[in-house]
Amino acid sequence: MLRWYQARLAARPLLTQAVTTSVLFAIGDVAAQQLVDKKGIEKHDLARTGRMALYGGTVFGPAAATWFKFLQRRVNVPASPNSTILARVACDQLIFAPTFIGVFLSSMAVLEGGSPTEKLEKTYTSALTTNWMVWPFVQMVNFKLIPLQHRLLFVNVISIGWNCYLSYLNSS
Repeated sequence: MLRWYQARLAARPLLTQAVTTSVLFAIGDVAAQQLVDKKGIEKHDLARTGRMALYGGTVFGPAAATWFKFLQRRVNVPASPNSTILARVACDQLIFAPTFIGVFLSSMAVLEGGSPTEKLEKTYTSALTTNWMVWPFVQMVNFKLIPLQHRLLFVNVISIGWNCYLSYLNSS
């Protein structure tokens, strides 16, 4: 399986990362509905899972893959590899995270036929604060130990729990 994934990643990196992100966003929503909301299969909201998969594959996956390449090329501190890691984490948490939490919440509101403004007022601060409790540490590990081509996959696997939280937050 890993060999197959590596071959797809080498041949079509952005598409492979987008599809992987889509699948893992859907898994995060299924986990939210079944483990957190305890809806049961008969009451599972397939449209909600579809919205998460759509967002993951068309927005987050391509944006995050591009972002990680940008950080790799443009955010480097010549004096120290650890300073480079900290600079990348700072950029990620002060630029990408606030932006894409807003994009996620707004996108979900639009796809659900709701008001992006109301959704942001209700949930943005909580989501961003919780993000800052989890993701700086994850991204330090990611930027220190994970090769560039696997960083989005690493984030996506960790994101199963995070997406479970975001999906739950979005639906509340």
